[in-house]
Amino acid sequence: MNVSDARFAPGARGSDTGGRVTLVGGGPGAVDLLTLRAWRALQSADVVVADRLGPVEILAELPPHVRVVDVGKAPGHHPVPQERINALLVEHALAGAHVVRLKGGDPFVLGRGGEEVLACAEAGVPVEVVPGISSAVAVPGLAGIPLTHRGVTAGFHVVSGHCATPDSSGPLDAAALSCVRDGTATLVVLMGVRSLGAIVAQSLAAGADPGTPVAVVENGSTPGQRVTRARLDEAAEVAAARGVRSPAVVVIGHVAAAGLLEGTRERRLAGAGV
Repeated sequence: MNVSDARFAPGARGSDTGGRVTLVGGGPGAVDLLTLRAWRALQSADVVVADRLGPVEILAELPPHVRVVDVGKAPGHHPVPQERINALLVEHALAGAHVVRLKGGDPFVLGRGGEEVLACAEAGVPVEVVPGISSAVAVPGLAGIPLTHRGVTAGFHVVSGHCATPDSSGPLDAAALSCVRDGTATLVVLMGVRSLGAIVAQSLAAGADPGTPVAVVENGSTPGQRVTRARLDEAAEVAAARGVRSPAVVVIGHVAAAGLLEGTRERRLAGAGV
């Protein structure tokens, strides 16, 4: 194991000051979807730098000495820039603290975890990454939407609805457009509520079937979970009419069709003689 690899070893211990950073993926929101390793990291923390999303209820269960720093971002409102978040992790770790960076989903799935690792590495701060259940997979699953299904699709593609493509034609890149147009894979869009109209327009302009099923899952894993379904060409209007809000995951493809798994259930019951 070289020096770089050692920085990422599970349970890696501190720098010269004893400080270290643990990037924790908190999952889609429900506390009971937090992993055991993540919970242990939180229980051993001196400082927790927390996002707005994820299992924020767990913060009330931390030991009383733990300092919580809120760096949550909302759509269009980023009170603590990413560069400052990076600096906070480094500053507290260099002061000797075990810093847990609590993030929604998984740190390395559109979570800027890589940027935070690089900032720590440049400062000589050891980093451990605790993977989390990505909302890209968990939220559709909790809504009964399989991202892959035999006979329907064998793959999925995850993109951010925040990112414009280099030609500024919309948030979807060529690979994502291919998924929608050709049905080669399920398309999952994180942070895509505000750009849903642009996603629809871009997909239709690229030749996608207007009848392609779309599902938008709000507040996945929480008591407020709600699923909105529509055809691709009507998805933006239906979502607006229902008042769909972030956080939400958008799923585009035939796996998003209502009733997809009902036939599977019927066949299973028939096979069991029910």
